[in-house]
Amino acid sequence: MAPGLLETFRILSSFAPPRVSLRGAPWEQYVDWAIAQGLAALAAYNLEYRLAGADAPEWARDRLLSIYQGSVNDNVMKLVNFKQTVDELEGRKLLLLGGAAFAEALYPHVGFRPVLDIQVLLRRVDVEGFAGFLSQSHFKPEKDETNSGAARVVSDGRTAIYLFADVLGAQRRAELQGVFDRALPMKVYGPSIFRPELEDAVLLLCLEHARQGYQVPWLSFVDLRELVTGATFMGGVYSRRLEVAALRERARAWRLERALYTSLSILERLFPETAASVEAARPPLRRATRELLNRLVVEPVSVPGSRGVLRGADRLRRLLTGQ
Repeated sequence: MAPGLLETFRILSSFAPPRVSLRGAPWEQYVDWAIAQGLAALAAYNLEYRLAGADAPEWARDRLLSIYQGSVNDNVMKLVNFKQTVDELEGRKLLLLGGAAFAEALYPHVGFRPVLDIQVLLRRVDVEGFAGFLSQSHFKPEKDETNSGAARVVSDGRTAIYLFADVLGAQRRAELQGVFDRALPMKVYGPSIFRPELEDAVLLLCLEHARQGYQVPWLSFVDLRELVTGATFMGGVYSRRLEVAALRERARAWRLERALYTSLSILERLFPETAASVEAARPPLRRATRELLNRLVVEPVSVPGSRGVLRGADRLRRLLTGQ
């Protein structure tokens, strides 16, 4: 039987894909969808170098491979440019989030994980100062077209940098201070650049999912898969087991238990092999809450190719982020 869209996604987003034929897979649907979801680079590498083409049509392989080659070049350009910009900054503590923090820590090749923009978490008092510092390297203010919730967005015309502050809300600054206290240095970018430690990275990613109403690229769930399972292909800073007790306690303190439950439940549906890790980390919620989240978020989000907006998205965001 020919693989469907979900099975094709699972095979081509694996870091150790099974040697199978993908003849008859829904390539017309998959290719455009995978590009939009940020999955094309990893899929191309798997097809060309792990699966010997897997009987995929040549046009699909060529299109995905062009995305892979572009992703490698684009990531290197953006990250090298960012390093040159911040390398000499001293006396600050700025945390990289998203692709800039994950590309080399979770993925076997930096080109597998597109870095569309650079996200920085910093204290509210540092926002204006860092924006001013970036202006010396021709980064100018831009409108937040994505409604990301960033305090500032700046760009040099090639790379957008999103500056986030108070992401846990003004009432939880002590909890946010803990994120900064636990942060891990990223020495390649100089003395002022850090990244969240593992449990904080998981929760901040779930927070992003919730704030976006789970309208996020599926690449984000590949990020979450590797965080939750301990980045077993890497041997780096995120390559360890989750401290589940700490994760659940912070989720409770940040009022993110519903978001953590939802993101983990979607992860389990997309990647059944994560079931044991998910079950250990998933917070206990009342049965009625679980059923509501499963019906309104987990089930619809877990359908590949779905373009629908979740019903009552704004209300769900408030529910999931404790607002």
